Amino acid sequence: MTGLLNVYKAEGASSAAAVNRIKKLAGVPCGHMGTLDPLACGVLPVGVGNATRLFDYFLEKTKRYRARFRFGVTTETLDREGALFGEGSVPSAQALQAAANAFVGEIDQIPPRYSAKSVNGRRGYELARAGEQFTLSPKRVSIRSFCLTGQTAPDEFEFEIVCGGGTYIRSLARDLAAACGTLGYMSFLERSQSGPFTAETAVPLEELTKENLADHVIPTESVLPFPRLIDFDYHIFHGIASKTKTADGLYKIYKGEEFYGIACVSGGYAKIKTKLC
Repeated sequence: MTGLLNVYKAEGASSAAAVNRIKKLAGVPCGHMGTLDPLACGVLPVGVGNATRLFDYFLEKTKRYRARFRFGVTTETLDREGALFGEGSVPSAQALQAAANAFVGEIDQIPPRYSAKSVNGRRGYELARAGEQFTLSPKRVSIRSFCLTGQTAPDEFEFEIVCGGGTYIRSLARDLAAACGTLGYMSFLERSQSGPFTAETAVPLEELTKENLADHVIPTESVLPFPRLIDFDYHIFHGIASKTKTADGLYKIYKGEEFYGIACVSGGYAKIKTKLC
């Protein structure tokens, strides 16, 4: 079995646990494309079988989130799992949207201390739990839109965030609050889109069984945004560069009518970049 699953993960389950369940159902290696924290819910794309070889082609795809931020207090983990501390004001909706607008574009973001980012071979959350002092380097991320969509409590507001891969929404809560001169943390998170996968078409993890799993597997080639390579000879399947008149770029390549993998065209030659069989 090879393909992709658009899974909806509920709150409380880890991404690793979700993948392990699917692996047992499928009987082949599986992996997810972008971790969702246990407290978050939403879209978790999962590669089944050899489709995991194609993860790199999805890393920079658009992510869309529905997030709630609480203001006036914060937690060490920057989410509701940590103990509350601090005291600050609650900004107005107008102040929050004005501050959020300044984050749109390419920004340098410092990951949360409680994250899987590595420092000298150790995870940030391991160091933080041990009470050790450390510094995480900022990372360049892309924020495409950051819109306030409503107020859900006297001190809590909801936002829709569209961003590139690798963005920490918890860090946005911290930094948006700081831009308004106060404290804040993420109280709720749903990923509603990851690349071509959306919440509207996702299957809840708990509904998957051995009997229906194959019905939900999406053919890998159907969600890859590359055209089909037509102009090549069959030496390409033996690792030999094939002359082509096709423009430079990435292409889906087929052996007969069977999807074979991804080819890269450069300087008039096509060569297999990633194969599935």
